[in-house]
Amino acid sequence: MTETPDPFTNMYEAPAKLARALFAPMMGAMDAGTAAQGMMTPEDARHWGEVAAKLQGMWAQYQAEQLASPQALVPYFDPARWIALATDWYRQMPLAQADQQKALMEEGMKLWEDVLGQYGLGPKAAEHAAGDVQLPRKDRRFADEKWRAHPAFALIHQTYLFLAERVAEMVDKAEGLNPQQREQLRFTTRAITEAASPANFPLTNPVVMERTLETRGDNLVKGMEHLLADMRRGQLSHTDASAFRLGENIATTPGKVVHETPLYQLIQYAPVTDKVMTTPLIIFPPWINRFYILDLNAKKSFVKWAVEQGVTVFMVSWKSADASMKDVVWDDYVRAQMDAIDHVRDRLDVPSVHAIGYCVAGTTLAATLAILHRREQQDKVKSATFFTAQVDFEKAGELLNFIDDQQLGAIKALSPDGYLDGRYMAATFNLLRGTDLIWNYVVNNYLLGEDYPAFDLLHWNGDVTNLPAKWHQQYLRDLYRDNRLVEGDALTVDNTPVDLGRVATPTYVQAGKEDHIAPAESVWRITEHFKGPIKFVLAGSGHIAGVVNPPEAGKYQYWTNDGSPRSLAEFREGAVEHPGSWWPDWIDWLREQDSETVPATGKRKPGSKGDKVIEDAPGRYVATR
Repeated sequence: MTETPDPFTNMYEAPAKLARALFAPMMGAMDAGTAAQGMMTPEDARHWGEVAAKLQGMWAQYQAEQLASPQALVPYFDPARWIALATDWYRQMPLAQADQQKALMEEGMKLWEDVLGQYGLGPKAAEHAAGDVQLPRKDRRFADEKWRAHPAFALIHQTYLFLAERVAEMVDKAEGLNPQQREQLRFTTRAITEAASPANFPLTNPVVMERTLETRGDNLVKGMEHLLADMRRGQLSHTDASAFRLGENIATTPGKVVHETPLYQLIQYAPVTDKVMTTPLIIFPPWINRFYILDLNAKKSFVKWAVEQGVTVFMVSWKSADASMKDVVWDDYVRAQMDAIDHVRDRLDVPSVHAIGYCVAGTTLAATLAILHRREQQDKVKSATFFTAQVDFEKAGELLNFIDDQQLGAIKALSPDGYLDGRYMAATFNLLRGTDLIWNYVVNNYLLGEDYPAFDLLHWNGDVTNLPAKWHQQYLRDLYRDNRLVEGDALTVDNTPVDLGRVATPTYVQAGKEDHIAPAESVWRITEHFKGPIKFVLAGSGHIAGVVNPPEAGKYQYWTNDGSPRSLAEFREGAVEHPGSWWPDWIDWLREQDSETVPATGKRKPGSKGDKVIEDAPGRYVATR
């Protein structure tokens, strides 16, 4: 009878075979005798040798490029930066304490006995029925059956999940930390444990091992191509960028650029109804990303849908910052909003506009409204809508981990030319959801060698914009760190003190239930500072999908409360849930503010006879890098 190797022999046979295949060709150790022993055929050996040579060649070429241009490597790809981060983190954690190590060892051994018992091994083997594997910890990173098919891989991922839990608990028990320091340590701990997942390494990921053996390493070659391409562009890829063309399959709603300044272009969209609402709508998107999140395609476009409802829609397209914008500050964006409002009023000869502010542009719109009220010009804006926008930053979520003096100094150092490269902001937002936006793509595109999907939302997410450095520092310092916007007259913008308590404009506030950028509790706070009538709506999903949710999709839900809740908790307790998109609720509210209509003629049709325009939508600014 042939003796069956123990489970660990079986476990290591495949990775050992893979490792020998990958590295032996480099060392000249893959000879005919090895092949004859049944490890692989001569043809396999040649193929593995070619794979190894390709990997070596690609890496050598990349290193040569870096030596020729040492500034090409984006600093957040620098391993030294992450090693320093991990070292600093380790010093703050009690991992080196003998009692902690003993407790972890004892609990870890018990976990191993329980897991092995599931496979009929060890002292607890008799306690489990054969084939009935019920592992104590579950995580979607290890959902593939291969993680449970063998006891060794079950041990690997169960041990990792156990240690990640215990390390997270240490943060809660760590002594001598103020609340901000504890939150920063919690964020860093999560980032490091996510990076340490066994799913992220080829020799501890059975799915990657199987793919590598099946393709004889071709997946690693393709993955290396993806990795080096991303390192050259200084940004992690989420999608196939070549699949999208501005004005062709994204940002396609017809319109014209009717006004521009060095800071923004103003787009007016062509009407599709015979009559339109008398009061036009102007949308201020965040300049941290491109405006076309609200015009992704015909099925997802908020712009197209609003035009179809009989609204004359204008959109601001902000310019991505360059060295010429080194002196741009928040005042300039507030003045830009007021300029755009006045231009729309003059162009259509109307007294007022409806305005939407999304995220940071919503925060800015709040300041704009306060200034207009202070100047007794509040009638220029008939209503204001806020998409996931904050004015009170006390509960601003995990982005607060980036606003202490050390972090602000580091960010300033990354902006020597007067603007912050948008890739840094993209990396920061990716870190907020590291498993979904970083490591998932490392596994799929670098290790498994899969092709990138053609996904418009992910393409938009990676279409980064640069930020004026002075504005960015001012915004993080005055709003995120010091929370001065909610202090009456604590800030002066465009030579005018800002007091949100003066704002009486009818307001519609939308928050995302699962928003990690602008948490719902933080967005709610706007209701505590404005004095005018406010309708608050809590939408399902998060910062993007909670906003971009067309009615035809039939996705998610939203909640309203017609009472007088004094907090988000009270709002939720008395809220009524409605299925689907909140967009129809918003358009009904907008019509309540002003139901008058006019024919869609003259300058309501941009570019019509006698109307001088600059260029077709989506314009030049959205294409600048």
